[in-house]
Order: sequence, then C-alpha cells, then structure tokens
Amino acid sequence: MKRIELKKGIMDVYDFGGIKLHAYKTNDFIDNEVFLIEKNGRLVVIESPCFFDNNIELENYIKELNAVVDGVLLAYHMAGATFLKNAKKYATKNADEYGHNGGGKGLIDKFTGAFGEIFDSSIHTVTDYISEGSIEIAGIKMNIIPTNEAFDIEIPEINVMYTHMLGEDCHSIVAGHDHANAIINVLKGYKEKGYKYILTSHYTPEELKAVDTKIAYIEDLKNIASQSGNMQDFKDKVKLKYTNYSGENYLDITAGIFFN
Repeated sequence: MKRIELKKGIMDVYDFGGIKLHAYKTNDFIDNEVFLIEKNGRLVVIESPCFFDNNIELENYIKELNAVVDGVLLAYHMAGATFLKNAKKYATKNADEYGHNGGGKGLIDKFTGAFGEIFDSSIHTVTDYISEGSIEIAGIKMNIIPTNEAFDIEIPEINVMYTHMLGEDCHSIVAGHDHANAIINVLKGYKEKGYKYILTSHYTPEELKAVDTKIAYIEDLKNIASQSGNMQDFKDKVKLKYTNYSGENYLDITAGIFFN
C-alpha cells in the first residue's frame, strides 16, 4: 500500500496488478471515505464526497491520474452534486429514493444545519438506474447487492466487498434487535466468502478480522440494551466499555432507535 498525503485528505493506493484501488480518506467532519477503482486508464468511483473542499481535492487528484471517469456509483451518499458534475451517476431506484426522500435525505438536512455553507447539500441526479446482479463499468465487473436503504458492491476481480459501515473501532448505526441480527448474518456471509478487504464509506479498507470484532460488538450492543433502563443508561454503558471507539454520533442514533 502506498500513502499519499493531500492538503486535507489522505489517499491510500492498493495495487492488485491489473487494478488499483485508490481509497480517499476525506478527513471531513463525518469521516467519509470515497473509492476509485482504476483499470487500464479508466475509473469507476464509489460514493461522492460531500464537502466542497474535498470535492475539489478529489477532482484534482483524478485529473493528475489522467484517467477517464466512466461513472460514479452512488449508494448511501447522494450529497455533493458539484463533484464530477458531468460524469454518469449510477444507483438503484431504492438508493435514489433513500438519498432524495428517505433516511439519506434526512441526514443531508441534518448535516446542512450542522455544517452550513462548507457542506455541499446538493443531491446528485441519477443518470443510469441499475438493479441486482452483474454490471460492468470501466472494464470492471461488479455485483450489485440491494440492501434496505441502498446497495452493496462486490468486486470479484480483487476479492473486495463495499458496504456502508463496518469500522473495527468505530460505533455503527444499529436500528434495533432485528437490524442487529440482520447485520450479523451479512457479516458472517463476508467471512464465508473470504474477502481480501471490506470497504466502507466511513472507514479505511479493513481485513476480515474486523468482521469478527464487529460481530462481537453488535452482540454486545444487544445485551447491553436488554440490561439498560433508558437511552442514556445504554449510551453510558456502551461508552464505558468501548472507551476508544470513534463515531459517537452513530451511537447516539443507535440509542435513539433502541429506546424510541
């Protein structure tokens, strides 16, 4: 892995031979991560940054690569529409709905209020709808896997899976007991597949050991919730046990859902 320090963010470049993965850590206020998959001078981008300075920084990086952008896959992050305005934008219909009217739009509204004019609250317009199954962009074959909110992306050629959240030492949004069990089942599936890396939109690429850590964390969240009297009690117990975890805002969301 090669690390490139940019003015604001950090770019980690993983060379798989015929394909390079450029993992852009934005260092923004919500820890966004954006991925460029490069093959034969062509690129597919996974997700969009959503702060204006990151949009400019990543576009400049792409220009320096001298690679053609064949499209942007927009799953969980629809904000930041000034980024690569003329590129094709791919999404499933449920991801489009999530970003324009559903929970994704709610988060965009929240972040707009919190961060003001530095946050690009404009929402991308999807130019090409995709559905479950195999697609090819930039000469790279990918499998689209629908989720409740949007979709995950499997890239078999480099044995990589992209999903919304994992984070070995980061809190995650867990929307109650049923959602917790569903996440655990998905994570167990990752282990069975034996992926090289798990990519997520809020963390640097992780190896499979992070999956075991996250399964244990989610099981623990369920147990702590069952032993807690209210939302604050739950949050206090989780923070006491996971003192070094980042993403406290995600814990707040989880607590609100468990004790709604």
